[in-house]
Amino acid sequence: MKLHIGFDDTDSPRGGCTTYVAALIIEKLHGLGVRFIDYPNLIRLNPNIPWKTRGNGALCLRIMCEDSLYGDVKEQVITVIEENSDLSYKGTDPGAVFLVGDVPEEVKRFAKEAIQGIVRMRDALKIIRKFGAEAVGYNAGRGIIGGLAAIGETLEGDHTFELIAYRKRENWGSPRRIDESSVKEMDKKMAGLTFNNVDPESGRILITPRGPDPVLYGVRGETPEAVKRAHEMIRSYEPIECWVIFRTNHGTDAHLKRIPSIRDARAYDPVILQGIVVGSPKIIPGGHVIFQIRDETGTIDCAVYEQGGRLREVARELVEGDLVEVYGGVRPPSRKNPKTVNVEKINVLNLAEKIVLRNPLCPVCGKRMKSMGRSKGFECYKCGFHGPNLEKMRVKVERNISPGLYVAPPRSERHLTKPLSRYGLEKKHYSHGFSEIIPYDAFWCKVMI
Repeated sequence: MKLHIGFDDTDSPRGGCTTYVAALIIEKLHGLGVRFIDYPNLIRLNPNIPWKTRGNGALCLRIMCEDSLYGDVKEQVITVIEENSDLSYKGTDPGAVFLVGDVPEEVKRFAKEAIQGIVRMRDALKIIRKFGAEAVGYNAGRGIIGGLAAIGETLEGDHTFELIAYRKRENWGSPRRIDESSVKEMDKKMAGLTFNNVDPESGRILITPRGPDPVLYGVRGETPEAVKRAHEMIRSYEPIECWVIFRTNHGTDAHLKRIPSIRDARAYDPVILQGIVVGSPKIIPGGHVIFQIRDETGTIDCAVYEQGGRLREVARELVEGDLVEVYGGVRPPSRKNPKTVNVEKINVLNLAEKIVLRNPLCPVCGKRMKSMGRSKGFECYKCGFHGPNLEKMRVKVERNISPGLYVAPPRSERHLTKPLSRYGLEKKHYSHGFSEIIPYDAFWCKVMI
């Protein structure tokens, strides 16, 4: 039997982690003697959904097992989810889906919509019934949606890998203790093979989360070999319980979809949208930069937040008439603000001329003249020449930016955002086909200390 097990929404802001639940399930399934036919899949869904927790990641385990083991597999998965979900927290709604056989195209389409848009529970349940899958949900059961989407995203195109190392339970909630210098050394040695380990602008270590969850650190890279090698370079001052290598859509821009016009920008959708800059960017309290673009269907605000680093500086340099593409999530309108794109990237396609008005030069001595008042002309304070009929000069100013793609620094990137370092490294296909057996110890390790 080929079996796909998808699950989601076991964690809460108080703690927990669905990838850690996956690690525990892998251990239980290995004990049952199942065979794994893919790396565990970590699928990030639409990051703009308001009811998500943190990174909005769903998990899928793909296995082969004897038909007679199906009941035991299902029981073990449900038990681990029940024992490791924050069920008392309002908004934690775990769910699991069990699908036998090949993944139908309709399930794949559902997954794409869950990554790039909004899907409904009733649609998920309809698909589950149609293909004879089984689903188990707790509280509102919203995790069923993520579980089905994780099954449907088979990562046949671009994908990356992430090795996540987990802490022992007694250390959960305490400051993480790793040698930051070893992370920076690893980052230099593994350049091009791993990404987003260290923020280049601030020097901040990015592989460690800050919450009370079980994750010690996560290393992202192009191959399972690369992330395992990077992990071996990191020095930890606290024991590691286990680690898992996931195959994932991190750093692939899988969430972004190109839309034809501003009119088509729907709330919560991650979009790529082209337009011409209108007016001058504004800096609002907090240091955030707001600029506006237009096309033949309308206008829309675009926001680059203070932590956007270089991207924020690029936004400040835009002028009216610049042709740009913006990449980001559409925030719905509120009482105070219109519908806005929260910008992740800006692709400057064409720069308009930047013209400024300057006081004229004195025709006698060549010095810059001063205005004598509205409609009164100009006066040279050096030689005393008066020019009542002189006007301000139009001067073309050199732009501080050039056409090209600009991305927020890694410290403010979303999980799905493709960093500049990955451009040109995209994977076009995945030939695994869910038929080859992958030894569990190639992606999962219980550290014995």
